[in-house]
Amino acid sequence: MDNGTPATDRKLAVVADADLRMHNSSPIIGRSSNPAKPLLVELDNEGLSWPSVGTRQRKNETNEQKQARITKIADAVTTIVEQLGEDPSREGMLKTPLRYAKALMYFTKGYEESIKDVINGAVFEEDADEMVIVKDIDVFSLCEHHLVPFVGKVSIGYLPNNRVIGLSKLARIAEMFSRRLQVQERLTKQIALVLQEVLQPLGVAVTMEATHMCMCMRGVQKPGASTVTSCMLGEFRSNPRTRDEFLKLTTRR
Repeated sequence: MDNGTPATDRKLAVVADADLRMHNSSPIIGRSSNPAKPLLVELDNEGLSWPSVGTRQRKNETNEQKQARITKIADAVTTIVEQLGEDPSREGMLKTPLRYAKALMYFTKGYEESIKDVINGAVFEEDADEMVIVKDIDVFSLCEHHLVPFVGKVSIGYLPNNRVIGLSKLARIAEMFSRRLQVQERLTKQIALVLQEVLQPLGVAVTMEATHMCMCMRGVQKPGASTVTSCMLGEFRSNPRTRDEFLKLTTRR
């Protein structure tokens, strides 16, 4: 996702701005009421997470520029249709390139979103340290290797460290990262790392089970196969009992 971007620029880190640290506040999640527990944010103050080379251009473009982008994609789709041996001028195909261009823009709308906008200040200081789980979140993404869908469910859990996030934001974070060209392994890890950075909890756990059309429709052609990935951070990685509790509560029967 970060072609040509130095590794240090991709890491989540404390904002370097001294004034921001002094006031113990974050453009992403607001202000901490606990001076001993500073708010950590991404290095990118726009809230962009692992931006690709064209992310900022796409996010900040005008309506005219966006329409030009859609037209360019539609022209490319017309060429593809022709090279497949179809007639793009026949009635059933006439508007297909434009429809597909608009669909692709929606499928990849995660490039236009930022953690700052997604969270929208919904992080709260709270005396809570018991496990929080939102499970079976539907996600839809495009495999970056073949540009065909993979679909599945994500379960997200964390152990609060006196800071919680609005429950719907967990689903929105999963949606943001899934609406990009992805691989399941990276998608799972990105969700976990962002939550760890924003909340600084005692631990984060993310599991995902998905079906990949690139395995069902082509290649090995195994439609019954599913892929399971996980990312465990903090207590979920170091404490087997905590990890087992999460997996027991989220395993679908």
